[in-house]
Amino acid sequence: MCGRYSVMTEEDILEMREILEEINRRYAGDPRLAELRTGEIFPTHTVPVLATARDGGTQPGIMRWGFPRPQGSGVVINARSETVMEKRMFRSAFFTRRCVIPSTGFYEWKHEPGRKQKDKMLLRLPEQPMLYMAGLYGFFPDARDPDGGGHTGFVILTTQANESVAPIHDRMPLVLSADELEPWLYTRSAAEALVSSPCGHLLSAVPA
Repeated sequence: MCGRYSVMTEEDILEMREILEEINRRYAGDPRLAELRTGEIFPTHTVPVLATARDGGTQPGIMRWGFPRPQGSGVVINARSETVMEKRMFRSAFFTRRCVIPSTGFYEWKHEPGRKQKDKMLLRLPEQPMLYMAGLYGFFPDARDPDGGGHTGFVILTTQANESVAPIHDRMPLVLSADELEPWLYTRSAAEALVSSPCGHLLSAVPA
């Protein structure tokens, strides 16, 4: 499971700053820009997301973390990569609306034997400021809006934890390398291969 992650904007994290600058340019004057969050990210926050651009490549946008539950209570924030092509909630999005969530790491809580309190850990790629996670998105209309308004929401794909994460948690986000971003977004066969394979990106964990 991935229930919180980080979007840090220090000067040396150039990729994240460039993403945010492009969002500020694209959404200038849009009231949704005021909802954009950085720092520690929680479910339902509005955050930067990368999706397909009409002319190819990736395009930054803003989306809200979570798919509304069908019962109308709360949101679903993760989708299991092992079953994403089968589940009704995610199947269509997997085939037509894949996205990438840029981050600087995600949080998990480590349990030490003999201690009641868990330690909050930040997991990230060693010596790399950015960590990209595979996601899916969809548009969710607001039934209360007579003008047909709504919002775009996303979920983060998770997979079985690899050897670097397993001591902390049995699940982890489906992490993508920079070279895997466009294949994930544009190529169905590549996306199917990524969700069907173990995540080979080894992470480091530091106290948060």
